Amino acid sequence: MRFHLISLFPGAFDSYLKESIIARAIKAGIVKVDLYNLRDFGMGKHKKVDGRPYGGGPGMVLAPEPMLNAAEAALKKIKGKKTKVLLMSPGGKQFDTAMAEKLSKYSDIVMISGRYEGIDARVKKILKAEEVSVGPYVLTGGELPALAIMDAVSRKLPGVLGNELSVEERRVSSSEVYTRPEVFEYKKKKYRVPKILLSGHHAKMDAWKVEKDGKA
Repeated sequence: MRFHLISLFPGAFDSYLKESIIARAIKAGIVKVDLYNLRDFGMGKHKKVDGRPYGGGPGMVLAPEPMLNAAEAALKKIKGKKTKVLLMSPGGKQFDTAMAEKLSKYSDIVMISGRYEGIDARVKKILKAEEVSVGPYVLTGGELPALAIMDAVSRKLPGVLGNELSVEERRVSSSEVYTRPEVFEYKKKKYRVPKILLSGHHAKMDAWKVEKDGKA
């Protein structure tokens, strides 16, 4: 799968893409990431990318021309393939595991990260982009949501995690987990692993995990 990330600050993605599971997936060729600096598609001598909003209001709005030019540069690489265009927006559809599963079936995903007061609404209409939100709050830009979505989608791809059992949604899991030692002492107080997890009785352990996470 190839992710096409359009941003005014593409450097914001660098460190995350070079670490851990995502970095290994990129090295293995399972995941590919292309970064598009919006400023490279800016207008005029000064590469302008924004303008004042019609109707008044604070801040600046990202202009349609640079954003569409960046998107077209991405789409030219993926013509004929199964592609999804996503627009990071606090007012978009709530991203969840089910959406991550659906997105993992695409060959290419173009993700547009906004800034300032937002992106000219005509961009969404022209690209037929789907607005997506990662939570009921507003961030200063779409880079963090784009990373979150890329991470969640990537882990659905075969080979990214290495072990099918590592995909939490495909096994019985719990947010309450333990590792060695069996008894951990901290400031003269002992903390023990629940006995059920030491029993070796898999059915009972799974039932305990379900109960702990309120999934019963």
